[in-house]
Amino acid sequence: MKRKTLKFIAKLSIFLSVVGPGIITANVDNDAGGITTYSVAGAHFGYALIWSFLPIIVALVIIQEMSSRMAVVTGKGLADLIREEFGVKITFYAMMVLIFSNIFNTISEFAGIAASAELFGISRYIMVPICAVFVWWLIVKGTYKTVEKVFLLACLFYVSYVISGFISHPDWKEIGKAAIKPEFEFNKGYVLMLIGVIGTTIAPWMQFYQQSSVVEKGIKLSNYKYCRWDVIIGSFVVNLVAIFIVIVCATTLFKNGIRIESAKDAALALKPLAGNYCFYLFAFGLLNASVFSACILPLSTAYSVCEGMGWEVGVNRRFKEAPQFYGLYTAIIAIGALVIMIPGVKLIPIMLLSQATNGLLLPFVLIFMLLLVNNKRLMGKYTNSRIYNILTVLVIIGMIGLSFALFFMSFFS
Repeated sequence: MKRKTLKFIAKLSIFLSVVGPGIITANVDNDAGGITTYSVAGAHFGYALIWSFLPIIVALVIIQEMSSRMAVVTGKGLADLIREEFGVKITFYAMMVLIFSNIFNTISEFAGIAASAELFGISRYIMVPICAVFVWWLIVKGTYKTVEKVFLLACLFYVSYVISGFISHPDWKEIGKAAIKPEFEFNKGYVLMLIGVIGTTIAPWMQFYQQSSVVEKGIKLSNYKYCRWDVIIGSFVVNLVAIFIVIVCATTLFKNGIRIESAKDAALALKPLAGNYCFYLFAFGLLNASVFSACILPLSTAYSVCEGMGWEVGVNRRFKEAPQFYGLYTAIIAIGALVIMIPGVKLIPIMLLSQATNGLLLPFVLIFMLLLVNNKRLMGKYTNSRIYNILTVLVIIGMIGLSFALFFMSFFS
C-alpha cells in the first residue's frame, strides 16, 4: 500500500511539473472575443448551439495533442518547422496573416478590459493603460516559471462562469436534449455564429503558442503521457466554461427575448434577471479573461514570428538578447490598447471579426500541421495514426465547408 502511495505521489509530482501549456492555451480561448461570441450565441439562439461543443472537444484534444507531440519530439516550434520544411517565403506570408489576425484579437482583449471596467464604474482611460503596462511588465520582467504560475492562477477564476450558470437555474433536461439532438439552421446568422464558436474554441494562434511553450518548458519525451493529460484536461475545462456561458445567457436573455451585441450587454441584462451575484461574477470573469488573454495573444505572435524568421525567442531571455521578440510583443500591446482608447471606436465589430477570422484561417494552419506531423523524417515513430489523420481531415473539411457556405450566403444576399 505504501509503495502504491509513493508511486502515485511520484506520478503526481511529474504531472504537476509538466502541467501548464495545455491548460493555459485552452483557457485563453475563453477570452473577451470568445465570451462575447458565446454570450451572443446563447442570447440569440438559446441552447441550439450547445451540440457543437461535443465535436469541438474531440477536435481540440486531437489538434492540441499534435502540437504538443511535435514540440516534444522535434524540440522546435510550429513556425520554426514551417520555415525549415516549406521555406521562408511561405513562412513570411503565413506570419503576416497571423500578425493581422492576432492584432484584431488583441484589440478585442482590450475591448473586453474596457467593457469590464465600465461595468464596475471605472473609466476605460484609466483601466486600459494600467492593464497594458501590467501585461507588458509581467512578460518582459518575468521568467517562464513565474509567468506560467500567474497564468495557471488566472485559469482558476473561470469558475465564476460555472457558478453564474447554476445561479441562473437552467432547464437541465432541455440542455441535455439540445446537446444530443443537433439543430442546424441554414441561414447566414447561424452559420456565422457557428464559425465564430469554432473559431474562438479552436484558434490558429493556439497551435503556435502551445508548441512554443512546450519547447520552452523543455518537456522530455519520457514524460509526454503527462503532457497529453494536460491537453485533455485543458480541452474539457475550456469547453465546460464556454457551455456555461451559453447556458446562462440562453436561460435568462433568450427566454426573455433580450438580444445583445457584447458580453457587457449580457452582464447588464443579467442583473435584473439573475441578480447582482450573477452580474458581478460575469463581469469579473470578463475582466480576468481579457487581462489573461492580453498577455498570451501578443506573446503567441512574438513566438511565432520570431521562430519563423529565425530570431531569438523566449520569456527566459532578456530584452537585449531577444529585441525582435520583445519589440513585437510591445508593439502589439501598444496597438491593442491605443485603438480601444480612441473615442467612438466600435468595439463589437472588432471582437466578432476577430473570431470569424480565426475560423477562416484555421484550415490553413491545420494543413501545415498535418503535413508536418506525418513527416517520418521529423517525427519517426510518433507520426499520426490513421484515426488521427481522418479526424483532422474532417475538421479541415468542416471549416472549409462552413467558410464557403458563409461566403455564398453573403454573396447571394
